[in-house]
Amino acid sequence: MEIAGEKSSLGCECGSCERRGKHMAMMRAAVIRQAGSPEVLKIESIRRPEPSAEQVLIRVRAFGINRSELFTRRGQSPDVTFPRVLGIEAVGEVASAPGGQFATGEIVATAMGGMGRQFDGGYAEYACVPVTQVQAIKTSLGWDTLGALPEMLQTAWGSLFRALRLKTGERLLVRGGTTSVGLAAAAIAKSHGAIVISTSRNPAREDLLRQAGADRVVTGRGSRIGRSAQGAYRPSPGESGPLQRRSRKILCHRAH
Repeated sequence: MEIAGEKSSLGCECGSCERRGKHMAMMRAAVIRQAGSPEVLKIESIRRPEPSAEQVLIRVRAFGINRSELFTRRGQSPDVTFPRVLGIEAVGEVASAPGGQFATGEIVATAMGGMGRQFDGGYAEYACVPVTQVQAIKTSLGWDTLGALPEMLQTAWGSLFRALRLKTGERLLVRGGTTSVGLAAAAIAKSHGAIVISTSRNPAREDLLRQAGADRVVTGRGSRIGRSAQGAYRPSPGESGPLQRRSRKILCHRAH
């Protein structure tokens, strides 16, 4: 990224601070002003946002990089206007919560909800987000680990319990089990009492998959892995609904 000395009007849209003569606190952020290659991301000094009672200002300590941000940077997100600070997730410490919902210095995570798309996101020293999409975290994990978690865990959790409505005792087939979302899904499902079957093209990944929570690992490529997974998957007594139907659909598709 190129270091740019230009100051931007990002971070305050109302202009009232200037009219009141209020001192403007600044922060550094990776700003995109037009779609293009990675070089369009420039480090700039911009205004630090001021949260309302319904918002939380987070001192960003780490954030993950997601494929959706790549699409946005390329100009493939029609609803995103520039200039914009990208970043659909972040972890850090509460810098300010005027509504009193969080304590200053509290460790928090945030993701999605328009972050980095409808309003500025995590590619900055500070992020101002709605209080409803901030989660306090009690952890001893380092920032480098925490930064990779919010969107990954939200995707895995939503897939399991919103889309599949997974229940204790049901069997879950995780395709592409060694991806970050696949590993997270296996761990979450196992902790909720599901029987987990994970697949991988690489037999050397079996130990990793079992450590993540897989009860059975199926390895191979193409139709072979589909047939093997089909043999591994057996509905539990009474198992029905969307989980069974979707698992069988995947298995039938892969086996042909």
